Amino acid sequence: MKKKIVINPIFKINGEVNLPGSKSISNRVILLSALSKGKTILKNFLFSEDTEYMISALKKIGISIKYNRNKNEVFVLGSKNFFKIKKKISIFLGNAGTAIRPLTAVFSLYKNDVKLYGNDRMNIRPIKDLINALKDGGAKIKYKNVYGYPPIHIKGGFSGGKIYLYGNISSQFLTSLLIASPLAKRNTEILIKNKLVSKPYVKITISLMKTFGIKVYNKNYCYFKILGNQEYVSPKKFFIEGDASSASYFLAAAAIKGGEVIVHGIGKNSIQGDIKFVEVLKKMGATVNIYKNYISVKKRHLKSVDMDMNNIPDAAMTVAILALFAKGTTIIRNIYNWRLKETDRIFAMSTELKKIGSKIKTGEDYIKISPPSKFVSSKINTYDDHRMAMCFSLIALSEKKIIILNPNCVKKTFPNYFSNFFTISNFKK
Repeated sequence: MKKKIVINPIFKINGEVNLPGSKSISNRVILLSALSKGKTILKNFLFSEDTEYMISALKKIGISIKYNRNKNEVFVLGSKNFFKIKKKISIFLGNAGTAIRPLTAVFSLYKNDVKLYGNDRMNIRPIKDLINALKDGGAKIKYKNVYGYPPIHIKGGFSGGKIYLYGNISSQFLTSLLIASPLAKRNTEILIKNKLVSKPYVKITISLMKTFGIKVYNKNYCYFKILGNQEYVSPKKFFIEGDASSASYFLAAAAIKGGEVIVHGIGKNSIQGDIKFVEVLKKMGATVNIYKNYISVKKRHLKSVDMDMNNIPDAAMTVAILALFAKGTTIIRNIYNWRLKETDRIFAMSTELKKIGSKIKTGEDYIKISPPSKFVSSKINTYDDHRMAMCFSLIALSEKKIIILNPNCVKKTFPNYFSNFFTISNFKK
């Protein structure tokens, strides 16, 4: 494993990139496929650390999963009956929130004896609001170590009913409840307390559930109703669109230093919230064209923005890097949930942006970024956070060398990120 990667100054960006499949969609659809009776073929599946944890968990309970990594295809032979486990098991899920949270809900449906746990970071990421909501529906779940955090011990018992859920921590809690609810014995009503964060990710979930035969009644993202005693129905084949969050780094690179960059695999009909990143690019002054299956960006003079980015929390990190190359001070607001991700991203971004010469001010839920008067070549700590590594690779566009420590953390969502980035980079002046 590489302890660091040195990125020499990049003087021009130009080229085309084929995006890997979306992580958010990949982990959702493989779980939905596992819950559906029969065979499902998933095309353009993302093979990354997070999806491998989901695959490993599903195989451990008996789901038949075969794959062709060269073609990014996965073949799933599923049935909800596999989630009725007859023996005591423990499943390790690393730091994969898109795995541990929905699996918690699904395993809660049946009489089980399941322990779910993760790495050190996962074991300090809160899960209390999801557990409380599942308990409202009859689930029996205990914390193994610290109250409110993994590891957890699931005994089953979730049967639906009226459930209250705090929506201000993670949209993955609601996604998990939505996925489990159609299989519950009773109808489920979910009432959201506080404002729901990251709504576009819930939109993804509802859209995918519809593809698998389940309708969710949704009233303004404050109230949801799902009928119980339903069955997921496999669509037989499903193509996973390219990852919009991953697209942001290449599109941002073009806006900073293009040339022109074209990213294939995502377009105007995307179901992902981070497609809205292109609207931010336009507001900052880049030339953006979005088509059915690809997006192109060209450089123009960039200007600062002051925006609420709660709906695009991952792509908002890329905006923080764009801010370094824009005229004026950029403010990214309503991003408290940055603090609950793979690391405390407000702290991490602030610390590392200061190293390269930027003036930073932060609050509980915002970051204010003023461009450096002069960029400084630095070693960047990634905090074992894949998005830190990918974001800070763009600092080389300042024509300063940048060193990324622990670059292998990108395997969480985009194992081939650096090789893709280098194919569109010109290191010669």
